[in-house]
Amino acid sequence: MSLRPNPATAVPEETAKVARAAFPRGCRLMDVRDSLGPVFDDARFARLFSTRGRPAEAPWRLALITLLQFAENLSDRDAADAVRARLDWKYLLALPLDDPGFDSTVLCEFRARLVNGHAEHELLDAVLTVAIARRLVRPLGRQRTDSTHVLTTVKMRSRIYAATEAFRQALNVLAVAAPAWLLGQTRPYWADRYSGHGDWGHAAKARAGRDGHVRELGEDGHHLLAAIWADEAPDWLRRLPAVEILRRIWVQQFYLCDDGVRWRGPAEGYAPSSRFISSPYDPDARYGRKRTTTWVGYKAHLTESCDEGRPRIITHVQTETAPTADGEVTTPAHRALAAKGLLPAQHLVDTGYLDAAPLIEATRDFGVDLVGPTRPDLQWQARRGTGFAAAAFQVDWDAQHVTCPRGAKSSGWTASTEFGWETVKVKFSQADCKPCPNRTDCAGPTASRRVMTLRDRREFEALQGPRKRERTLEFRAVHALRAGVEATLSQGVRRFFGLRRARYVGLAKTRLQHVAIAAAMNLVRIGDWLAGVPIAPTRRSHFGQLVGLAGAT
Repeated sequence: MSLRPNPATAVPEETAKVARAAFPRGCRLMDVRDSLGPVFDDARFARLFSTRGRPAEAPWRLALITLLQFAENLSDRDAADAVRARLDWKYLLALPLDDPGFDSTVLCEFRARLVNGHAEHELLDAVLTVAIARRLVRPLGRQRTDSTHVLTTVKMRSRIYAATEAFRQALNVLAVAAPAWLLGQTRPYWADRYSGHGDWGHAAKARAGRDGHVRELGEDGHHLLAAIWADEAPDWLRRLPAVEILRRIWVQQFYLCDDGVRWRGPAEGYAPSSRFISSPYDPDARYGRKRTTTWVGYKAHLTESCDEGRPRIITHVQTETAPTADGEVTTPAHRALAAKGLLPAQHLVDTGYLDAAPLIEATRDFGVDLVGPTRPDLQWQARRGTGFAAAAFQVDWDAQHVTCPRGAKSSGWTASTEFGWETVKVKFSQADCKPCPNRTDCAGPTASRRVMTLRDRREFEALQGPRKRERTLEFRAVHALRAGVEATLSQGVRRFFGLRRARYVGLAKTRLQHVAIAAAMNLVRIGDWLAGVPIAPTRRSHFGQLVGLAGAT
């Protein structure tokens, strides 16, 4: 399809006349059009289209329809019907009343162009450009970040189910790609066992039945993979995505031994969650755990402005796999905000986003004040509260020694590396620790001396300032504003946006979904702000309101 960028057209006179007669007081979409204009322009998406071929639908309209689709949680077919039938949509899109619309597949194709061209960010950037022009969001302000878990769209049951489905998917793909070759490798019972969609081993309740099922499954998969990698097999079979997924799952789930193919257990070790494939139908989805919540899918990180006297505008959204730590998102978020010219002066986060390395990078590379509580000391000395936690020791980096609360100085100072981190091992002398009356509280009931592990100097000193600041009343007042971002997550989850469940398969498409949701939320919020709709307060229970009123009187 080809595109010749054209400026967005004005609302047709007849459409405007009928719309104003139907909505004499206006409505949200009409107010957005009157206040913000078309929001998008074709030039943003010109690189995604060819210069030859059948003319494409105007990308600026498709982008707006995509945002409306996520704002109202509509399917492609429902969105295409709304373009034809709804008067407020025609007004926003500047369409004549007799416009026949388009086929719903156009929306799917437009999203594919955005994903393949890595242009999904244009949906949010265009709305942010309008917000900046209206001075609704500004650089060097105050922003806050939080995340929520996102469930994958595919069904998850068990490791056995994932392996069975991977084998079934490979057979189906090979049946289309190389039917003659596959018939020569198929075992007689495969048709009854793998042609359906049921988990034939699920009915085997006994342990022996399950073990027999997974052993046969492993041998079947190994037989097929060995045939694919045989010298006489066509080379292109190995490059099929379903075959590669099967190979990876078999490496993660099974192992070869003298007795044949065996199921991996705790003794043999599992692949880390960052690489473990939980479903062959969504190989990007990963297992995640946060406190008591476990899920398979992704994690969405939202950053929004929270300046007084301005609306809450989402400035950045980032989707990662479920096991990705929050701290790994801090610096990329600052880098993305810097590219948009929207770096905050103060960034409010929770403990997961704040550590020594993000603190150093935020200050050194971006000039951002990263505000949040540091990780607590979880060592038993700190939990006991007897005064011998690591924070009670005085560290002299220049002299390379540590002084304990009772005045004894360390006798050993050794630089080392643990798990890729530069650390310092500190040891105290047994001559000082053994006769100490507090040795049990400090080193432990069986230890003869105290041994400590410190971060390297730069990271150690980077954490001292935030740890002192978080004990002040000023910090509590400022950081209390961070909790407001949870209302944004709640709106994205509970309204119509569907933030917590992936619509599509794969990380790239899920990222597009979250960017579109963020842009749609911004469009709704800007429309409400310009219409004078106040920001809704945090919902409180009837009992909470009663107690609040009683306290006020």
